[in-house]
Amino acid sequence: MREPRSPRASLDPPGDVVRFRGVRKTYDGRRLVVDDLDLAIRRGEFLTLLGPSGSGKTSTLMMLAGFEPVSSGSIELDGRAIDHLPPARRGIGMVFQNYALFPHMSVGENIAFPLDVRKLARSEIAARVGRMLDLMKLEGLADRRPAQLSGGQQQRVALARALVFEPKLVLLDEPLGALDKQLREHLQYEIKHIHRRLGVTMVYVTHDQSEALTMSDRIAVFAEGRIQQLAAPQTLYHEPATDFVAGFIGENNRLRARVVEAARGGLVAALETGEGRIRAVTAGIATVGEPVSLWVRPEAVVLDPAPGTVDNELVGRLCETTFTGDHVRLRVETGGSDAFVLKLHGRRTEASLEAGRPIRIGFCAGDCRAIASST
Repeated sequence: MREPRSPRASLDPPGDVVRFRGVRKTYDGRRLVVDDLDLAIRRGEFLTLLGPSGSGKTSTLMMLAGFEPVSSGSIELDGRAIDHLPPARRGIGMVFQNYALFPHMSVGENIAFPLDVRKLARSEIAARVGRMLDLMKLEGLADRRPAQLSGGQQQRVALARALVFEPKLVLLDEPLGALDKQLREHLQYEIKHIHRRLGVTMVYVTHDQSEALTMSDRIAVFAEGRIQQLAAPQTLYHEPATDFVAGFIGENNRLRARVVEAARGGLVAALETGEGRIRAVTAGIATVGEPVSLWVRPEAVVLDPAPGTVDNELVGRLCETTFTGDHVRLRVETGGSDAFVLKLHGRRTEASLEAGRPIRIGFCAGDCRAIASST
């Protein structure tokens, strides 16, 4: 197989390729869907814009692509303002959720289209299209029409068309949303490997947390038009900065409490229900008397912990047991919550875990994160 040539973007100097400076977006002149966005996108990174519907992530991508104007502020590409430029003059590759392939063109013609528009020589077009067909595992499909392809093959064609003209930046708007779960997960890894191989900057929009955690170098978590936290996937998962991020990224348990002791990096908080005190690490400076949310991941919770193995213990009532294949999921009523979850991995049977029975659980202080309560 021929080795595809890396795009010119990978030869550019390090630094930020895109900058949003105080960008706002409103569609009705009243409500801001993007509110004072300041964001720097690093050259060569895979950045995901993640958030629920209406959070501002897609509007941010559309402004960067040029399909929506900014209401105020500016967007720069390689230090040059692009707010006034139409999409075709920004030199940005784009992959849409519905792929937007030309149905009357063959696979090869679809991939070649950006090169035809730029009036490259026929020999150069043929060489680039050939490299993309190899890279995307589309050999032998150049003469087929999009309707003759599977959803995964159409997605590869759309990505090849976005990459073939060697852009500095590729934008992907939920490109896997229309695919079934197994194919979607397979293509997540394919896109990630292509990104690493070519080194082009990619900005990816999704509402799927698992997809974002799997694919990204960094994730910008959006809510109500603002970035709540921008960090690597591991940091977002283990060190959320706000209640929203803690509750949105992955499955998490929340207990409400009030600080009774505070020290650098840690605290002791009394549960609002009066069921006891919990030791935790803290996301910021804690003040005695301050209300906090205590967050602990289901996989960090131990059933019937041995004496001295955990910092925190709670008793409760088992509400529900669910077998999911690779683990057993327990839902427990404890600490003022009837939706406290823990996961038991391995081959442990759930036969003795009957709903309604008393249950004892525990977790370490380092696995419990205290965040100043937002409500």
